[in-house]
Amino acid sequence: MFVKKLVDKASKKPGWDSDGLKAEDVNPRLVFHYGVPEGSTLLAYDSIQKILALSTKDGRIKLLGRDNTQAMLESNEMVSSKFLQFIENHGMLLNVTANNHIEVWDIDKKLMSHVHVVKEQITSFTVIQHSLYIYIGDSVGNVSVWKLVREPCSLVQMKYKIPFSASHGITNGASLVSAVMHIMPQPTAENKRILIIFRDGFIALWTIGESKSIFTTGGNMFQSLQTDKKEVTSACWGCPFGSKVIVGYSNGDVFIWSVSPAPELGGIAKSQTHRAPICRLNLGFKLEKIPIGSLKFAHADGKATRVYILGATNSVSENLLQVVILNDQTESRTVKLGLHLPEPCIALEIISSTNDPNKHKEASCLLLGKSGHIYAYNDCMIERYLLECHQARSPPSLPKQMKIKLPFTDSSITVAKLFTYNSHLLSFTDEEYILSAKNIPPLIPLEMKPNEGTHWNLTNFSGFSKITKLYITGHSDGAIKFWDVSCPFLLPILSVNQQSEEDFSLSGIALTALYFNCNSQILVSGDQSGTVRIFKFKPEPFPTENSFSLLQGSTKRGRNRIFHNIKLVKVNGAVLSIDESRSTEHLAIGSDQGYVSLVDIEGATLLYQNYIATELCRGVNSVQFETCTFHGFQKNLIVAATKDSSVVALDRETGNLLSTKLVRPKKPSRSLYMQILGSNISGHLDLSKGHAVDSVTERELLVLLCSEKAIYVYSLMHIVQGVKKVLYKKKFHSLCFWASTFYTSSDLGLVLFFACGKIEIRSVPDLYLIKEAYIRGFALSGSNVKSSSEISICSSSNGELIMVNGDDEIYFASISVEKEANRLLNHVGQVYNKDLMVSHFISGNGTPKEKKKGVFVSVIRDMKGSTTKRETETQAEDLRGSIEELSSIFAIANFPSGVDNTDGTTIYEDMTDLNIDDIDLEDTEEKPVAHNMTVAVTKQNLTSKFQAFKGD
Repeated sequence: MFVKKLVDKASKKPGWDSDGLKAEDVNPRLVFHYGVPEGSTLLAYDSIQKILALSTKDGRIKLLGRDNTQAMLESNEMVSSKFLQFIENHGMLLNVTANNHIEVWDIDKKLMSHVHVVKEQITSFTVIQHSLYIYIGDSVGNVSVWKLVREPCSLVQMKYKIPFSASHGITNGASLVSAVMHIMPQPTAENKRILIIFRDGFIALWTIGESKSIFTTGGNMFQSLQTDKKEVTSACWGCPFGSKVIVGYSNGDVFIWSVSPAPELGGIAKSQTHRAPICRLNLGFKLEKIPIGSLKFAHADGKATRVYILGATNSVSENLLQVVILNDQTESRTVKLGLHLPEPCIALEIISSTNDPNKHKEASCLLLGKSGHIYAYNDCMIERYLLECHQARSPPSLPKQMKIKLPFTDSSITVAKLFTYNSHLLSFTDEEYILSAKNIPPLIPLEMKPNEGTHWNLTNFSGFSKITKLYITGHSDGAIKFWDVSCPFLLPILSVNQQSEEDFSLSGIALTALYFNCNSQILVSGDQSGTVRIFKFKPEPFPTENSFSLLQGSTKRGRNRIFHNIKLVKVNGAVLSIDESRSTEHLAIGSDQGYVSLVDIEGATLLYQNYIATELCRGVNSVQFETCTFHGFQKNLIVAATKDSSVVALDRETGNLLSTKLVRPKKPSRSLYMQILGSNISGHLDLSKGHAVDSVTERELLVLLCSEKAIYVYSLMHIVQGVKKVLYKKKFHSLCFWASTFYTSSDLGLVLFFACGKIEIRSVPDLYLIKEAYIRGFALSGSNVKSSSEISICSSSNGELIMVNGDDEIYFASISVEKEANRLLNHVGQVYNKDLMVSHFISGNGTPKEKKKGVFVSVIRDMKGSTTKRETETQAEDLRGSIEELSSIFAIANFPSGVDNTDGTTIYEDMTDLNIDDIDLEDTEEKPVAHNMTVAVTKQNLTSKFQAFKGD
């Protein structure tokens, strides 16, 4: 290696003997992620903070908050999640990975605070809301209790446990063990009883204080009466007070089971056993043997209390999502809505706009497809549909589905350009950007109106002078859109649909190439049909009108306020590349049919188009103007690269080849990028400094060519002469699919993007590897990835990158070490709101009542009056007291230590093992609790509970 470096240094060309790019000059990294990440597998929702979390197959967690705030978390291990739950309104998110690692995320700081490894297979995971306690069920049927300690952050296993032998027991014909599938605190008694549902169908209502099961049902006793064996796959409560539970099975059955009612509602806390369910929902899942993947209960004040039932299958089937009304007629008449999903879905979540009962509540039902796409239904429209069906009215229209996608991509992006400018003194303020960002439609809208399109309420656009980052996109329908990306959002500023002086409509033909020169105010586009459009801007400032909507209108006057003229030229083949000669006002055009064309800008005339014959693949995907000294004379050139990595030089005036020999690698592959090094003729600006890059007069002009499999550096003079001599070469170990050059404060660099998601930074012209990094999630490998045609990548001259993955997500990345290059990152990434009051935990709606009528009683809330402030304060006191009781119970072993023990380890090396005696419990005074003894409640608390249930 040392000898090789000496040889490389001795062979460096004149003018290229500088130290080159240094590692401290670059910092490749992901700056911001916008949208829904590909490969999402789980959903979680904080109903108080209004934060939606999505975990992915590769260990990422995306957070979507209020006001378009978003953040991306990345686990150390690239594994999928089994469970994902918020500790609501505490700024904590718990992620259980496929390796049984429990990750504790601080979503305020966006950091992983702790990782704990559980030895047993975790099969159930439940956070006790309003507390820091967690139930964990394992594959052998045991339930353990854990506490999250905030400072220092750790997970501590409590002494309290529920062994399989105590909760399930061994009955005749029963298996020795059965995994715990669900641990569900009983509504109205969350801190006193939990419902444990095992994989074999056995259901046990466990009283925490007495440490015993007081009610059992299901299991082998019931399955012995069935013709086919089945396992539990999903479950949810079937009423808001915990007297009914809905269970879904692997064979497609959905049963409603009665659970012993809470003592406060008139039940008696003694051991009971029921063998049969009270109701079976016939929904067609069993006929097709579709397992029940997810169940969600939605309580309503009227008769539209309902359950969402999602089938789990790998194939598209009719009515994979069904919504059923639950009332006293459910057994005799099932009112349901079947929805046909575009793909099999793997997760279901219901989110709402507000918790305030005095405000209109909008809710959405979100479905996560196997592809990672999210589909949304308006929950209120579903409720209305079911009510009208229940009342036997005429069949209403079906609720419409909306695919969640980038709110500004009505058509796909086919080509893009990114420019940065040094105009900080004139740029918009942070406050102006924050105000504009609030006008962007939310990624997941609660009010879904797909037929009305996207409406923008934006500030007026008067020119490009205040924009520090300009992003231009060409679309599949022929539209050109300008965006301000100075902060990590796409703020629309200008949309161009006009095709000519007289034609103001969209062409419908995909754009394939773009060129923009801010100094000369020229925009050039090329499309699939070979049409080249030259847009000449008027001098700034433009008249202050909303340009994004105006240029999509129908008046000629609106378009002429920005453009001086629009000219059209037709070439042979789809346009692949465009370059401008500023000295002659000419355009060089490369097409997919192998033609290089020269166009006069002023007259919009085609001067010539010459065909370049190649042996393997025709198509000119890169053209560049240059001037060099040839035989003692200056020669004006057009350097062109073809799809098969051939490089050729043409005479600019005639278009003739200067050599009949094409320079091409021995093993050619598809070319990606070409750049002439050491040039200042073709207008390659150092836009971060606002002037053209000065070339060194002694520096030899070199040609950098990047293909999918290798990089090559040639002498431009060799290209002109047709000499096949490679000066520098680097083969790739994996497939490269994008490349570009960038400037730093010290030198020029090369950035390469590989199909595996890796970014390489290399020096030029010697091609040394300076630094590499990975952008997780943005890769072309795997079975569910998008094709390269759906991925758009572009970069600015100072190393800012924007990568668009279809209509789902955008990656904002940077190579620059400048921290101020991306503004408002702290604001747009702050999904957690510390100012939300803890009082959101306490509902002011009173407690629902149960009507003693019908086999499946109607769930109707009694709304005779609002809960007073005093009652709310009393409920808050009761909640605190109940948590204190739990702390005392969980701190004491309720079974001998040798019974069904579950253990775990912490993988942080600097974290010492914690003893339960080192933990400060919420109770300062220890309250001993003996086995089989119920913790007493005060007379005042008991009285207040009865009054709350009574509704007085």
